[in-house]
Amino acid sequence: MRVPLSWLGEFVELAPGTTPEDVHAALVRVGLEEEDVHRFELTGPIVVGEVLEYVEEPQSNGKTIRWCQVRVAEGDAEGAVRGIVCGAGNFFVGDQVVVTLPGAVLPGPFPIAARKTYGHVSDGMIASARELGLGEDHDGILRLSTIGVEAPVGTDAISLLGLDDAAVELNVTPDRGYAFSIRGVAREYSHATGVAFRDPAASVPEAFTGPLDGFPVTIEDAAPIRDRVGSSVFVTRVVRDVDPTKPTPPWMVARLKLAGIRSLSLVVDITNYVMLELGQPIHGYDLDKLTGGIVVRRARAGETFVTLDGQERKLHDEDLLITDDSGPIGLAGVMGGLDTEITDATRNVLIEAANFDQVSIARSARRHKLPSEASKRFERGVDPQIAVAAAGRVAQLLVDLAGGRTDDLGSTVTTAPDREPILLPDDYINGLIGVTFGADETRSALAEIGAAVEATDGGLLVTPPSWRHDITGKEDLAEEVARILGYDRIPSVLPVAPPGRGLSRSQRLRRGVADALAYGGATEVLAYPFVSAEENARFGAPQPGAFPAVKLANPLDAKAPFLRASILPGLLAVAHRNVSRGLTDLSIFEVGAVFRPSRHGAFGQAELPQAAVRPSEAQLEELEAGVPAQPRHLGFLAVGNAVAKQPGQPAVAAGIADALEAVQAVAVATGVDITVSQGSHQALHPGRTAALHVGDVLVGYAGEVHPAVAEEANLPRVVAVAELDLDRIIALGDALPEAVGIGTLPAATQDLSLLVPATVSAGEVLDAVRVGAGSLLEHIRLVDDYRGSGVPEGGKSLTFALRFRAPDRTLTAAEASDAKLAGAAVAAERFGASIRD
Repeated sequence: MRVPLSWLGEFVELAPGTTPEDVHAALVRVGLEEEDVHRFELTGPIVVGEVLEYVEEPQSNGKTIRWCQVRVAEGDAEGAVRGIVCGAGNFFVGDQVVVTLPGAVLPGPFPIAARKTYGHVSDGMIASARELGLGEDHDGILRLSTIGVEAPVGTDAISLLGLDDAAVELNVTPDRGYAFSIRGVAREYSHATGVAFRDPAASVPEAFTGPLDGFPVTIEDAAPIRDRVGSSVFVTRVVRDVDPTKPTPPWMVARLKLAGIRSLSLVVDITNYVMLELGQPIHGYDLDKLTGGIVVRRARAGETFVTLDGQERKLHDEDLLITDDSGPIGLAGVMGGLDTEITDATRNVLIEAANFDQVSIARSARRHKLPSEASKRFERGVDPQIAVAAAGRVAQLLVDLAGGRTDDLGSTVTTAPDREPILLPDDYINGLIGVTFGADETRSALAEIGAAVEATDGGLLVTPPSWRHDITGKEDLAEEVARILGYDRIPSVLPVAPPGRGLSRSQRLRRGVADALAYGGATEVLAYPFVSAEENARFGAPQPGAFPAVKLANPLDAKAPFLRASILPGLLAVAHRNVSRGLTDLSIFEVGAVFRPSRHGAFGQAELPQAAVRPSEAQLEELEAGVPAQPRHLGFLAVGNAVAKQPGQPAVAAGIADALEAVQAVAVATGVDITVSQGSHQALHPGRTAALHVGDVLVGYAGEVHPAVAEEANLPRVVAVAELDLDRIIALGDALPEAVGIGTLPAATQDLSLLVPATVSAGEVLDAVRVGAGSLLEHIRLVDDYRGSGVPEGGKSLTFALRFRAPDRTLTAAEASDAKLAGAAVAAERFGASIRD
């Protein structure tokens, strides 16, 4: 919304010297957003001149110029008459014109100077309307008589034509439709500065606002949207004997220009002017082209309509129409029809000021791609009580500027309901805002925004003003009081967290897992959660088979229309993107949700409620039941070298050991014992896959991606991965992990080599040794898996490094050996293990 300062100053007192920046600063204090400042961007000297004589001089290029003598000042002083070359031919001797003298600057910028052209020194320029920034007319120079202006020669044309004005531009949010008018912005300026507000609606003479009848208007809405009738107010008024060919006054042209609207013709300019002034869109019809009365109705099947832009519109049955006996004459709230357009031949004008349903107008404007100044206001809500004043204001201007006369013919149809009062409990505002506002200043602030305030038991009954559609509850009233009394009264204080609150156990553990992996050198990534059906089927379940998945109704990528059931497809895509760009050594992880609908769930079957009505508790429960489970998983991937080649150290390739190391980091961070056993997964290498359990519960898999899958993903042959159900792991734990004290007494270290069948996993043997060795065992790690000479066929040798420590004494070698042998005994009992010599 652009607001010319001269226009704003008609309804509030602007102190002398007030700048656009001052106005912006004041309006920001009451919550409006500043955008820009607009000016005509010209400087003088620009004066009124009189053409004394001219000589037409044909040129060799076929053009004829006029060598003019123009008086630009009274008297006979030097420079009072200037010689000016002009290429236009639409003026005559005696015409008053606008002369830009040397030193002036026109929009562009285009500086004016005396210069030699066509054999003469042109001492200035005679300007057209477009050169002055007043309009688009560039066919000839601006003759002041054609716009109804006469002034003494030498008069400053900048102030005469209103070109010294400026406009502030505001960003009007959708909830503040009332600020799409000078009336609304003036009211807000009054709130911000305390100056008196003069309502322009109240200044329309009573002769133009009295009740009228005789013109039939019928509202027939057989299919209202959301049970709201398409039109709640419809006011018409007739002005006869207008002269639409009269020029629009320059002050009106200038204000419209600054407000961002192009001057078209006097009648159209008046309707636009009133719309900007009062916020009520207005439409004018050529009364003599109407057939019968007006009916407001929805469009019928197959109906078409030609709008003012000459385009034939195929109408939708939701479109709200203005019709007469001949058919549609307007697309309500959006654009009028060509058949009833006001032209230079129009003599009698029917003024329409109506109020239309916001949703209906918004849908029609978008459906037909016809955004307009009118629809922009109706979408955000127009004051239903302003229509009579707006129609009267248009009639007043048509009488004053177009020579018309009022008529008793018209109509006023209104079914707009009164605003319901809102109960504002005592101390509610103070409790919500955190500032003590006195009772008197609260009532004063609410009255200032136009609300009716009445005291009642326990609070105030507040009836919002008709133009504030955004005030619907006590929260809105609290906001208005804080806004009017000053946001600066609200202290900037950080809230103190109540004792015992903060991160939940699961949040702390998830962060601990991410920190542990990051400390280990892995990089956290965020992959797209959209995958193909094949990726979900391959990674979402360990065995092939039908897999339930969530398919998007409107996917961003038709090749990936499903929500992921596994983290791994996204990690493979991230790895491919990095490897293809030369980053070949990667260790990455992601903690994120996967989507696991049940095979027989009600996902997507619940009926969606209307957006305008809060769903019932039963509807919310039904919707919640239809939402698929979204557990948080951890995905890990390593590819390339885990240890880079360096002097004295060969490169160490990443593999399953790195995936298991990440699993161990998760186990330590969550305080949960994750056991490792031989497993199988359709997407992983058949011989290098581990199943991960917490007790008897399967919580994930680790291993190396199947070579065929890695090749399909354009990755190296060996890609180590792990995926764990992090939510389940956390749920299976008892409490937060606690740090173990660092032992101060000496440790005893020993190695243990066991012969076991090759089919037995190392993790199961390690777990057996840990159980048997008891509390003295501080740490155990697999250091060798040997299969070769000296080992029976079908077997393997597993070597473990053991560290023993007692908290209260120095262990003897015998105690450490006894604990080691106890561990070996449990492994022998479970798997037939024997100590290798």
